[in-house]
Amino acid sequence: MKRSLTLLAVVIAVAAAGGGYWYVQGKQPQRDGEAAINGLQAPVSVRFDARGVPHLQAQNEQDLYRALGYVQAQDRLFQMEIMRRLARGELAEVLGEKLLPTDTLFRSLRIRDQAALMVQRQDRQSPAWQALQAYLDGINQWQASHPKPMEFDLLGITPRPFTAEDTLSIAGYLAYSFAAAFRTDPALTYIRDQLGPEYLKIFDLDWQPDGAVATPLAAADWRSLEQLARLSHEALGDAGIPQFEGSNAWAVAGSHTRSGRPLLAGDPHISFAVPAIWYEAELSAPGFNLYGYFQALNPFALLGHNRDFGWSLTMFQNDDVDLIAERTNLQNPEQVMVDGRWQSLEKTEQQIAVKDAQPASITLRRSPHGPIVNSVLGDTAGPTPIAMWWAFLETENPILEGFYQINRADTLDKMREAASKIQAPGLNLVWANARGDIGWWAAARLPIRPDGVNPAFILDGGSGQAAKPGFYPFSANPQQENPANGYIVSANYQPPGALPVPGYYNLADRGRQLDRLLRDPDIKWDTQNSQALQLDTSTDYGPRTLAPLLGTLRNVAQGDEEKELVEQLAAWRGDYPLDSTSATLFNQFLYELAFAALHDELGDTWFPVLISTRAIDAALPRLAGDPQSPWWNLRGSNEHTDRNAIVRLAWQRSLKHLRETFGKDPASWQWGKAHTLTHNHPLGVKKPLNLLFNVGPYAAPGTHEVPNNLSAKIGPAPWPVTYGPSTRRLIDFADAGAALTINPVGQSGVPFDRHYGDQAEDYIEGRYHKARMGVIPAQSTLRLMPR
Repeated sequence: MKRSLTLLAVVIAVAAAGGGYWYVQGKQPQRDGEAAINGLQAPVSVRFDARGVPHLQAQNEQDLYRALGYVQAQDRLFQMEIMRRLARGELAEVLGEKLLPTDTLFRSLRIRDQAALMVQRQDRQSPAWQALQAYLDGINQWQASHPKPMEFDLLGITPRPFTAEDTLSIAGYLAYSFAAAFRTDPALTYIRDQLGPEYLKIFDLDWQPDGAVATPLAAADWRSLEQLARLSHEALGDAGIPQFEGSNAWAVAGSHTRSGRPLLAGDPHISFAVPAIWYEAELSAPGFNLYGYFQALNPFALLGHNRDFGWSLTMFQNDDVDLIAERTNLQNPEQVMVDGRWQSLEKTEQQIAVKDAQPASITLRRSPHGPIVNSVLGDTAGPTPIAMWWAFLETENPILEGFYQINRADTLDKMREAASKIQAPGLNLVWANARGDIGWWAAARLPIRPDGVNPAFILDGGSGQAAKPGFYPFSANPQQENPANGYIVSANYQPPGALPVPGYYNLADRGRQLDRLLRDPDIKWDTQNSQALQLDTSTDYGPRTLAPLLGTLRNVAQGDEEKELVEQLAAWRGDYPLDSTSATLFNQFLYELAFAALHDELGDTWFPVLISTRAIDAALPRLAGDPQSPWWNLRGSNEHTDRNAIVRLAWQRSLKHLRETFGKDPASWQWGKAHTLTHNHPLGVKKPLNLLFNVGPYAAPGTHEVPNNLSAKIGPAPWPVTYGPSTRRLIDFADAGAALTINPVGQSGVPFDRHYGDQAEDYIEGRYHKARMGVIPAQSTLRLMPR
């Protein structure tokens, strides 16, 4: 009997394994043979290269975009589904009640409403609109004729058609993911109004001693603003969706290259996830060819090149969001003061579907300044309505037409005209062509704000601070065309130009590191030495932050081992290879210094908010260099503390934590052990699904704000990498067909597909692949036929 039961168990296991095999195989992309599609006018050839990248050859643009939608859907349908749900506030329907705050936040941003207005404004006869419709039709045809992706089965997702509203909603998500105001403005306003103007010195900001808000915010308002900032920060991470963070891009004129033709480099910095953000494809039709990098549900490449021209992008980081504290009518709290008179708030009711629960009803309010965003917190919202003015909601923003034209812009004039159509989010477009031109345009619609208004703080809605008299013309935006120095660098720092543009800019260290090498007249650039520049893991940030503290560190170090560690830090060049121990020690010390100096003033609420902002990067070196800063004095302590005392405390805590985490021998504190990259799938947040869907971990070189910007949050070791180069691209226009590229994970988003994670190891080790164009050595060919 026992033997029979064992045999039965084996039979069941074998049957289950066999069923599982056929289940998985039924979900895999088709890369050879034939498939019939409605609407095609002629056959389309889709050749797949060794990385699974499709090279599409069509007889007309409509067929080309319909085929692109079809093949992208078979690789990335779940990514398309989850991104539209995030942008439209529909995640809780499939991921459960935990995502209800995220849905509520995105509903309050009015992205879906704005997407509907943008669709209404589209010219139905324009090539851009018709290309979008063909692309969406290709996606929907694939979805209707194939088994659902595995994730749909696990989450119980019922397929529904994709629409233009979905595409433009994702444009809103893109704009939101750039906006730092939700975290930065409340934190800086809290510091100004609750701690005092002297605490703002490390942020190098103007201040107003009486505060910008006529009626001071109540304690409940500060609590709700902290919750809003935290929700804004956590929303994308909880959904496992990539967030756009920063970028590098540069263009070098032929006078500075080995080939005598321009060279273009780019690596946008985006949160890591599975699948990766970019879908690579080469598109070819009569009169059109492009090797492009496509986002989910967008038929137009956001990055791309061919043999004639190419472009990359970085985040402009301009401040296109103002948070506004409304002044309410004591007799009627549903009225706010705008332009000297009381105006009623608009109210709408919506329901959010929630998995395994009743739908949630929410009330959305809007003032003439924009949506009220703190009401998403429900009963925990403070009494003061906080409105949001957002350029994405206040501009026509013909972004579809803009990128359609960018995909075809082979001259300076064409690129300048296309860039003017991108109004939100703000983007730096770095461009080059084979004729010898290079250019950069900061693309955004920049609002005119009243004199003296600093949008880094929450504004007073009852005064004229929140007024927007209009927008500057595109010609006033920062830009360069064929500069005399022969190169252009864009790395998210404050842009040069006559027009000062408020923004949440990254430190200049990364850009300076790139500029230092690019301006060297003895270097002739090519795709080989450019790889070393993209993979560089050093800047001046660490050494310049440590410099004013080394004297104190030498005094507080105890014993020969600690003194040697300090001397190693003093000699450290600020680089982050895998074997560095000084990098590990500095990163831990940086966190402990921030915590010891700032946490007693900011507490468990505002401290984590502040260290999640870009403002902290500039603040810590200034704090280290100012021994008189009030941050050094511990609040609530009977003893007066100074910089020396805080440095001693931070040093002792750093050593204690590293010894407990990595062992007592400092030689074991290697950066590669402390700093690792895992590509997380939205379903991989739950064990054991992480073993099925996630890719990694890998020991990761680089760090925050070095050229190889593999970034982790400021915090105690170990440090999981959260974002970094979402692709690395190098194009020499002497031979654009030999351009180099890499995907951080793989081309496919289908689990168990051979291209699901086949580039992850090459990526982390700094290897590149060729972005082949034209006639390629195809691994397989799929022919799409008219039905």
